[in-house]
Amino acid sequence: MLVNLTDVFTNEGQVQELDVSYEADTFTSQFGTFLIKEKGSVALRLSNIGQSKAFVQGNAKITFALACDRCLRDVDYTFDLSFDSVVVSPDYIGDDTGNSMEYEDSTALMEGYHLNVDELINNELLLNWPMKILCKEDCKGICKVCGKNLNDGDCGCDDFVPDPRMGAIKDLFNANKEV
Repeated sequence: MLVNLTDVFTNEGQVQELDVSYEADTFTSQFGTFLIKEKGSVALRLSNIGQSKAFVQGNAKITFALACDRCLRDVDYTFDLSFDSVVVSPDYIGDDTGNSMEYEDSTALMEGYHLNVDELINNELLLNWPMKILCKEDCKGICKVCGKNLNDGDCGCDDFVPDPRMGAIKDLFNANKEV
């Protein structure tokens, strides 16, 4: 969704509060494509902080249907996003020194004089994506032998894995074994 910021950029002290929608049904990143289960509106507060500059504050709540990283069981994971950013208009020339490079990152969020809310939310999701998603803190995962979910009970498989560093000693014992 695009939000027109022309009034905020041109009127000193201008403040706008808006509820806009996040229009995506899926989120795609380097981790894969994920289904959005629930999404609320995005609450934005847009404030003029100087000629052709605006301060964007907002929050959003988005729930995804994800898989547990240990047992692959479906998990509902909710992001409570809270963000703020400074954006500049395309005609921003910088401060007295002509330095407009400090707001170069904000140009990715802008399309002309319009703020791309979907791109802003996508950036926040990337920044807040968890390293590991678990169905519960003490998730036991799946059996390495048969693939059974160990949270549902023990499968009875022999899961003993010998230490490979002890292989040389084991070979010595086997070579000197009495018949």
